Amino acid sequence: MESLVPEPDSILRRAYTTGRRASGVLYPIAALVLLLVVWELVKLLVPANGVSIGQQRVLPRTNDGALPHVWNVLTVLEESDGRTTVGATLVRTGLFTLELALLALAVGTVVGVALAVIMQRFAWVERGLLPYVIVSQTVPLIALAPLVAGWGGRIVIAGQPWQPWMSIVVIASYLVFFPVAIGMLRGLQSPSRASVELLHSCAAGWWATLLHLRLPAAVPHLLPALRLGAAAAVVGSVVAEISTGTAGGIGRQIIVFSQQSTGNAARLYAAVLTAALLGLVLTTLVSLAELALRRYSRPAGVSSGGSR
Repeated sequence: MESLVPEPDSILRRAYTTGRRASGVLYPIAALVLLLVVWELVKLLVPANGVSIGQQRVLPRTNDGALPHVWNVLTVLEESDGRTTVGATLVRTGLFTLELALLALAVGTVVGVALAVIMQRFAWVERGLLPYVIVSQTVPLIALAPLVAGWGGRIVIAGQPWQPWMSIVVIASYLVFFPVAIGMLRGLQSPSRASVELLHSCAAGWWATLLHLRLPAAVPHLLPALRLGAAAAVVGSVVAEISTGTAGGIGRQIIVFSQQSTGNAARLYAAVLTAALLGLVLTTLVSLAELALRRYSRPAGVSSGGSR
C-alpha cells in the first residue's frame, strides 16, 4: 500500500522551487527599494550645488531642478497638463511607444531568425554576412535615424505614403535583430555532429533536422537574446522618436518635459521612469513566452561546437 506521506526529497524539491520563485519576485523589489533609498541619501547628504574639486565637478547638483525627491516624482503625476494630468499624458504616450516597440521586436525577431537560419544553412553566407551584421551595430543610432526618415519619405506602400511611425519601427528593429540573429545562430549550431548524423541516418533532410533538432536546441539561446531585444526595442523607439521629432510617444514627451524642468525636474524624471517601465513590461512579456516554451530543453548531444 502506497504511503500518503510525501517523501523528504519531494518536499525539499518543492521548497526549493518555491524559494526560487519567491526570490525571483523579491530580488527586483529589493533592488528598487535600495535604489530609492540611495536616491534619497544622495539628496540628503550631497550639497544642493554638488561637490567640485577645482573646476571639476565630482558630485552632481541635488537641488529640485536637478534631482527631485521621490515623492515629488510621484505626486507630479496628479498635476495638470493641459486638458489632462501628467499621469494620463505619460500613460497615453507610453502606450504609443510600447506599441511601436512591440512591433519592432516582432520585426527584428523575424529578420534575426531568418538571417540565422540562412547563415546556418550556408557556410559561405555566414562567412560573408556575419562580419557585416556585427559591424552594423557600430553605426550610431542618432545618425541612422534621419537617414531612415529621409529614405522612408520616398517610399509608397500599396498606394499609402510612408508614415513617421514606420521609421521608428525600422530604427528600433535595427537594434533588435542583432542579438536575436547571434543568439539564434549559436543555438542552431549547438547540436553535436553525432546528433545531426543520427537524424541523417534516418533519412531526415535539412528541413526535418531543423524542425526536430536545431530549433528546439536554439530555444535556450533565443530566449536570452529576446530579453536583450526587448530592452533594445524600447531604447530604439525612444531614441528614434527624439531623433526624428515624431510626436505622440514617450520620447518626444521627455523632450517636452525637459524644456519645462528649469525649476523642478519631477516631470522629466517621471517621463524617464515611464520609459524604463516600458522596458520592464516588454521584458515581462518575453518572460511569459519563456514560460510557454519551457518544455523545450537542451536536447541530448548538444555541445558548444556544433555541426552543419
